[in-house]
Amino acid sequence: MRSDFDLANRSLEAPLLLTSALATRKSIATILAQQDSGDATPSLARTLSAFSLVCIGVGATIGAGIFVLTGTAAAQFAGPGLAFSFVLAGFASGLVCYAELAAMIPAPGSTYTYTYATLGSLAAWIIGWDLVLEFAMAAATVAVGWSGYAQSLAADFGLRLPALLAAAPGSGGIVNLPAAAITLGLTLLLMRGARDAALSNAILVALKIAIILAFVLVGALHVKPELWSPLVPPNQGSFGAFGWSGILRGAGVVFFAYIGFETVSCAVAETRDPQRDAPIGLIGALIVSTILYVAVAAVLTGLVPYQLLNVPDPIAKAVDALGLGGFSLIIKLGALVGLTTSCLTALYGQGRIFYAMARDRLLPEVFARLDPATRVPRFGQGTIGLLTAAVAAFVPIDILGELVSIGTLFAFILVCSAVLILRRTEPERARPFRVPGGSLLPVLGILGCLALMAGLPGDTWIRLMVWLSLGFAIFFGYGRRRLTAMPAEPA
Repeated sequence: MRSDFDLANRSLEAPLLLTSALATRKSIATILAQQDSGDATPSLARTLSAFSLVCIGVGATIGAGIFVLTGTAAAQFAGPGLAFSFVLAGFASGLVCYAELAAMIPAPGSTYTYTYATLGSLAAWIIGWDLVLEFAMAAATVAVGWSGYAQSLAADFGLRLPALLAAAPGSGGIVNLPAAAITLGLTLLLMRGARDAALSNAILVALKIAIILAFVLVGALHVKPELWSPLVPPNQGSFGAFGWSGILRGAGVVFFAYIGFETVSCAVAETRDPQRDAPIGLIGALIVSTILYVAVAAVLTGLVPYQLLNVPDPIAKAVDALGLGGFSLIIKLGALVGLTTSCLTALYGQGRIFYAMARDRLLPEVFARLDPATRVPRFGQGTIGLLTAAVAAFVPIDILGELVSIGTLFAFILVCSAVLILRRTEPERARPFRVPGGSLLPVLGILGCLALMAGLPGDTWIRLMVWLSLGFAIFFGYGRRRLTAMPAEPA
């Protein structure tokens, strides 16, 4: 009887241990201690400033959105009131409470790390897997856009790639060679070290802002005020078809132009004073991006009737309206620079998330191995670059873009949830920056993201479910065994 009883106990013990392991949270104290542990795995180098974080955020945020989405939103939904849509979208992005968490938990991994501290290892793995959609797929999407602008600019000088090497299968080619090339080139830059990459990014961001400001200033001298009247076109009988509901619908469209600012939270572990610099970087990037978006929207709709802006290159169309032929080359250069910084920062963010997951043994340790000289996870960054280049070379941009959108919104929901949970479970922990309004803003952030996710097409949801199912399979086939083998965290 005793042996039968022991056997029964053992049969119950394994699932209980697994359940306990999956629900185990990693305390904030442990996360912070791990940052400067001085053990065999060195910590990331603290070389970035608050200004570097703002540049990373602006570099990640201002990319394809300002050169593409502005025309679609104006022509179909908001008209000259597009500037209001950008203000609403910027406010909605500010509801996502990255600044509070990044200052409180200045560690690599972004949403993955925050989820581990609040919901446990299984939820952390799933959000880490989801972040691949946000960062790696975003890098691939931007690389494909970069390829299009680069080929257009080259064509102005009579240079053209063979069609088969200029686009992915299903888009008229067999491989998008420029998209793969820019991804690999930026990966090599990131493998040199965070300081070199940050300096290059800052230079490119400065050039990008200068070009955007040039468009705003030159365009402002030629605007036709009558094109702004009425500022909010009357509604055409259905929700979102102009009117104030169109302003709201336009905000939902251009919201995705703000995707990327949260890359700042991936870099806080490499800043000199993360508790001060993280809020400055996140909020500063949002403010700068919103000001530039509003200015571009106002000038754009003052140069071209909004009905004519439903084109893939609305700013180029506005430049053509100015009659300044050489200026269009500058705008294309600005688009290239903007897309370059977006791709660079997305690849950077993905590398740091893989580093955090590998350090927690949910991925092979080789992804957490830092180069002794640069203190950069070179193997992980290189692997991510190769895989992202392959995706950019062979997957059409429309599929990539939808995956990025739903993956980002899912991550935003987890961030707002983490803020609410930590305020309840650790109310006494120091918060160098606290999102105002109590629980109201995090709740509004969750509801807003759910509303935007509900508006995405069904096949995007199916792809998300397939992606998450693959993530579950990897976790239960690999990650959980390594997780249950980890030593228990001290109380």
